[in-house]
Amino acid sequence: MIFKKDNLRLGLVLGLVAPIISLLVYYFVKFYPLYSIKEFFGFMQQNKSQITAISVPCLVLNIALFTIYINSHRDQTAKGVFAATLIYAIVALLFKFI
Repeated sequence: MIFKKDNLRLGLVLGLVAPIISLLVYYFVKFYPLYSIKEFFGFMQQNKSQITAISVPCLVLNIALFTIYINSHRDQTAKGVFAATLIYAIVALLFKFI
């Protein structure tokens, strides 16, 4: 199975896709009946103070992935997940302050 590999590239892909999935879940749980996805992104653009509040739950899945791969001694994949998490965190901070 693909998730059993110890591969930096796999970790990067998982680490980049997981927050997108989490963001969609967050949208459907918190905003779906009231706002379209376009309005949701408009809300984030207008309320930059909410970017941190929205991005943190979206990175929780990365924390879980990182923990799973570290505990199963697949360190290369864990490094990829960690690198992707750092990329997302830096981008979220840039969006917040720019």
